[in-house]
Amino acid sequence: MIRAAKIVAVAVAAVAALFVAAPAALAHDERPVTLPDGSGSVPKYRTGGGPELLVCKTDPEAFAERIAGYPAEVRARNAELFERCRLDGFRHLQEAVDAAEPGARILMLPGVYTEEPSRRPPEGECARLPARWAHTGGTHYQVLSFEQTQDCPNNQNLVAVLGKRDLQIEGTGPTPGDVVLDAGYAKLNALRADRANGIYLRNFTAQRTTFNAIYILETDGFVIDRAVGRWTDEYGFLTFATDHGLYTDCEAYGNGDSGVYPGSASNLNATRGHDVTRYAVEIRRCRSHHNLLGYSGTAGDSVWAHDNEFYANSAGASMDSAFPGHPGLPQNHALFENNRIHDNNTDYNDHVRDGTCALPPAERGYEEGVVCPAAGVPVGTGILTAGGNYNVFRNNQVYGHSYTGFALLWVPAFIRGESALSKQADTSHHNRYTGNRLGVAPDGKARPNATDFWWDGQGKGNCWQPSATGSDPVPLPHCGDAGTARVASEPVKLAKLYLCADYDLDARRVPAGCDWYGASGMGRYEVRIAVGAATLVALVGLLLWARRLYGTRRTTIAGAATLLAGAATSGAIGAAAAEFTAPWIPSVVLGVFGLWWIAVGWALYQYRTIFAPLSILLGVVALLDVVDRSVWMFPFIPLSPDWLVGLLGLLWIVGALIVVVRRARSERVVPEIPEP
Repeated sequence: MIRAAKIVAVAVAAVAALFVAAPAALAHDERPVTLPDGSGSVPKYRTGGGPELLVCKTDPEAFAERIAGYPAEVRARNAELFERCRLDGFRHLQEAVDAAEPGARILMLPGVYTEEPSRRPPEGECARLPARWAHTGGTHYQVLSFEQTQDCPNNQNLVAVLGKRDLQIEGTGPTPGDVVLDAGYAKLNALRADRANGIYLRNFTAQRTTFNAIYILETDGFVIDRAVGRWTDEYGFLTFATDHGLYTDCEAYGNGDSGVYPGSASNLNATRGHDVTRYAVEIRRCRSHHNLLGYSGTAGDSVWAHDNEFYANSAGASMDSAFPGHPGLPQNHALFENNRIHDNNTDYNDHVRDGTCALPPAERGYEEGVVCPAAGVPVGTGILTAGGNYNVFRNNQVYGHSYTGFALLWVPAFIRGESALSKQADTSHHNRYTGNRLGVAPDGKARPNATDFWWDGQGKGNCWQPSATGSDPVPLPHCGDAGTARVASEPVKLAKLYLCADYDLDARRVPAGCDWYGASGMGRYEVRIAVGAATLVALVGLLLWARRLYGTRRTTIAGAATLLAGAATSGAIGAAAAEFTAPWIPSVVLGVFGLWWIAVGWALYQYRTIFAPLSILLGVVALLDVVDRSVWMFPFIPLSPDWLVGLLGLLWIVGALIVVVRRARSERVVPEIPEP
């Protein structure tokens, strides 16, 4: 792993490509929205008061069989409700919603609701709405305005709650699985609540959609209580442009993006530091597992997630500023505390490679455990922050991850559509990692993460607790230290992020060389780069030795340094190919090369060429880079020394070739011309 040549060969080119032609992407495509004004409140669960509407099917034998195993009190209540519902209740939830007045309670009796009238394809004018098309998970859909959705509520939604206030919908069974709202992959959403302030959803399951199980949009005041969202192309629970929200005791699994997604929550703390006023959305006591992500949130601002369990996903949680069209960017002020985040190592990418995810959603096998990843993520990560500020992660249990416990990386503002130069480095800053229990299960057994922390090196004011099993880089700034304030990531890491981000579900493209998706040994980008870089430097060094160093009075020292550099390079390549990738290996190799460059400069100094001091300078900077990444990160520099090593390394290679060529020309023998 020859860092100078790696930067020359890949990082500079990749960074240039990143800034010239960054891939455009959308977490999901939605109409323009307005964040709530914050005048609402979190609704309370009501056991009485207001109109009460009942929803049930009418087969008494089937219903009696369904409730036979319930506890006596629950069975008796449902039997009484069923008799009432047969007389004056509704057969479909959408019918009850349409009839509901503000403040109504809708009770759904045990059963599976497929909502046959709502499931039908659009007809008439609803089939010809003038709206732009988008796609998600291979499904094409129109981005409708609120007014168009009102006119055609079931174009995309099995059940639509539009503009109705203080509505409570709950299942009456003992568990969420007793009342099922099943879209059968015929609709984008099983239930969508749009501008439905005060909505309370409780004790039922929503499933089998081509977008979201439950979707709440532009709503001030909502609760998702004891609900299950499963088997979707994208999200179990998606809330977007909301305030005064609460997820409590929910469960999500089998979703192609994340189980829980509080995107674009009210940006009420945007101008504050760590002294927040309140949180817009609270997520507590939820379990999210066997999804691509347990939790995610583009512009997941002012979200408080506590006492949850995120496990057996590809990655436990993420928050980001990576997608345009989301109000509230850049992401800021999430608080994660007292969560259990573990064993998020499930790799679903084989379903993309083998064509399973190219089948229609109903044929993919979601109910048997198939998940089709909607995005590319580093499999084996606990919590990923891709461009976020003022987030706090404290007192969480994070263990058993094959990649890293926490990852923090920069997302330039142009990725989300911000072109102003002054905004390009507005993430990731002032994130804190404190008091987390790392690499230890609740029973006290050691369950280490591969590394506890991974950081690309960009940002200011970020700080970390000491690591139990190591970090990359090794000397992370601790809270209370001076910290760093760097405007760009380490170049090699930035190049890797760019290459690994080239994932596309629709095109069945999974970057083959990225260890996020299972690449190993010589198949990894890093190893390929190392081999190519080693070959380049070896050839240049060999030529330089043969043409300039061999035969000088300083041959012995320069030759020994050259042999040591070659041995270090070979050892690093072998270690990487053998999957031994400790963070200190690149530092050792870079340190050896630093000494070699100094030795080369010293050996050539007698020729009074500018190449000699350039070699010495490159060697000194390389040694400083070793200190920065292995001992102590320099606090007062805007860029990692890697960038200077890369620039000087490029100049050095060019200079070495010039020196070799000039020596070859100077040794040409001019033939004598015989006298006439």
